[in-house]
Amino acid sequence: MKKSMIIICICALSALSACQNNMGRDDVQNERSNALSVNDQSGDIYNKDKNGSEDFGYVRHQKSDTMRGQSKTHFASIDREKVADIIGEYCTDVPNVDDISTLVTDEEVLIVYKTDSTDRDLTADQVKRMAMSVIPRWYHVYVSDNHALRPNVENYANLGPNSENVENGIDQLIKEMLKSPQGQKMSTGENANGEAQASSGDDKDHDDISEQTKNQSKHTK
Repeated sequence: MKKSMIIICICALSALSACQNNMGRDDVQNERSNALSVNDQSGDIYNKDKNGSEDFGYVRHQKSDTMRGQSKTHFASIDREKVADIIGEYCTDVPNVDDISTLVTDEEVLIVYKTDSTDRDLTADQVKRMAMSVIPRWYHVYVSDNHALRPNVENYANLGPNSENVENGIDQLIKEMLKSPQGQKMSTGENANGEAQASSGDDKDHDDISEQTKNQSKHTK
């Protein structure tokens, strides 16, 4: 009887110790990240070394007090050059498209490509939607088959959002790109570039360059 009680006590202490260890690991994980139930935290978001994963992707997030007010910075850690690389590779799958230059800023994607397509509007739509399938949905995408604009895009390769006059320069470049076909509207309430279309009471922001250009053209007529 005494031996049985001793064994039970030892088992109980072992279980209690294991629970404390697990709690300690959970505390470390919560301090390190607000992501829970992550199946695999290793590797890159776009891993070219694998031919596909054997598992689904699942992550559970819980908002904490320290995370409140940070929604605008969720995508600050995006490797823009890697995203530009993926977009460019995807666009090579579009028929009649080659020699693609892609610039990813903090809120736009600019793509200049060469094509011998007879349906420029369809090709522009396909290129644009390839990019839209990769980036966060709040990005705007501008495309052009005028490959004379390629050097203009490449000029921004080594600059960043905080570079002097970069925003104004990119805005001017986008206006030139808009002279090329942009494809179909992305959705109801959005134009071909993913911008909110102008209407009464909308929340169109200052980065909706296509909509601004359209409105300015109406006023000058």
